[in-house]
Amino acid sequence: MSVMMRLTLNSSAEEQLQKQAETHRLQLTQKMSKPFKKLIDVSSGDIQSTGMKPITFVRQVLAGCLCPDLLLSDTLPHDVQLRVQKLLEHCDGGSVGAYAESSGMAYVQRTVAKYISARDGGLSSNPAHIFITSGSLRAITVVLKLLAQSGGSFQTGVMVPVPLPNALPHVLERVGSLPLFYCLREEAGWSIEREELHRAIQASKDHCCPRAIYISNPSNPTGHVQSRESIKDVIRFAAQNNLFLLVDEVYQDTVFGLGSEFVSYKKVLAEMGPPYSNTVQLASVHSLSNGIMGECGLRAGYMELVNVDESVMLFAEALLCGDISTPITGQIALDVMADPPRPGNQSYFLYKQEMESRLNTLKCNVHRSTEFFNSLPDFHCPPVQSGIFIYPHLKFSPAALTYAQGLGVEAGLWYCERLLQEEGVCVGVNRCVGEAVTHNSPPGSCWHLRLCVLMPPDALEEVLCHLQAFHCRFLSKL
Repeated sequence: MSVMMRLTLNSSAEEQLQKQAETHRLQLTQKMSKPFKKLIDVSSGDIQSTGMKPITFVRQVLAGCLCPDLLLSDTLPHDVQLRVQKLLEHCDGGSVGAYAESSGMAYVQRTVAKYISARDGGLSSNPAHIFITSGSLRAITVVLKLLAQSGGSFQTGVMVPVPLPNALPHVLERVGSLPLFYCLREEAGWSIEREELHRAIQASKDHCCPRAIYISNPSNPTGHVQSRESIKDVIRFAAQNNLFLLVDEVYQDTVFGLGSEFVSYKKVLAEMGPPYSNTVQLASVHSLSNGIMGECGLRAGYMELVNVDESVMLFAEALLCGDISTPITGQIALDVMADPPRPGNQSYFLYKQEMESRLNTLKCNVHRSTEFFNSLPDFHCPPVQSGIFIYPHLKFSPAALTYAQGLGVEAGLWYCERLLQEEGVCVGVNRCVGEAVTHNSPPGSCWHLRLCVLMPPDALEEVLCHLQAFHCRFLSKL
């Protein structure tokens, strides 16, 4: 079975599980009898839906901007009041209800530029090259539209990793681009191999025009972090093949693995010097929804373009004009993410405490859930360095595989459907592809589950308890 066909199966399996989860959720509200009392969805990165509380400073600033009368009392800390006043000064009419520029509030663009510069050790960042978007996916869509070629017999090809974020194939399909899959090596810590990149691009040149390579670093969903040398390797490959670098860096604030460090592609590109630093085109995206902040509902992110012609910048803005502008509330929260309270500010201690608590919870939950899956028969969960997901590998026994085949259903989907039906737990599922499949394993026997584990520890224990009960029951019935 081809990589493309397998990924199509993965995508349809995810959609099928989500539809079933919605049906169960609706039936629970109608008081229908179920083997479980509530539905727990850990397939996405929506951390607040599983019990994580929002960061206080973000919500206080939002509250002040939405209801400026709060500034007339001492309800809000002084530094929150100052931030609210500054933000409202940069809103038309002093109100968050006014329109903003399609590419984002100029004030927020400047804040993000300062954030990027500080992150990259003082490297210059131009606010005019930063676009505020309604999330990272919207930014990626804009770049792919810019790259898409119209007419002729060759489609635009975009190199994408396997495994990959589950929404990416839909975006590529929507813009008319062809995915060119390169496989990450699970047994080598999900590394990007130069030979695999060359294989993928050579295999594509007779039926499409390769224009870009998509990178997720830190990686979603595998949780690995690229080293400087790995990043340099990818940059050299992009330069050699005249590829646009589309880099998804939304989990940059969640790196916790021992010896792991997030380094941006932009910084490494600058360190490499000419000709790379002034010729390789790059788009970097970040988001308020993902990672430690976890404000999925506010819908805001940013994209920075590097070494891109000014005329292309104008076209990017024109594409954004054709869509609804990023909500002002999201832009306000993005401003807070990029410029949080500083030492000496009244809100600094609480903000620092909340952020450190989240990261510590994430580290402990990853460790706990990794150990848990490695204790279950037929599961293997490699170490995770970053991100909010774990990605355990499940290998079905010949008996389970035969039984699923007899039902006419893919083994991984069958397992996850039963988990949902019997325990009310919805997880992501992906069939192993390419190097992730052991050579002596029967086709369709190796899968990965995807679980978001950034949640309160007691909520995680509840999920693991359901999983253990189901897995033991599953094995006993084969």
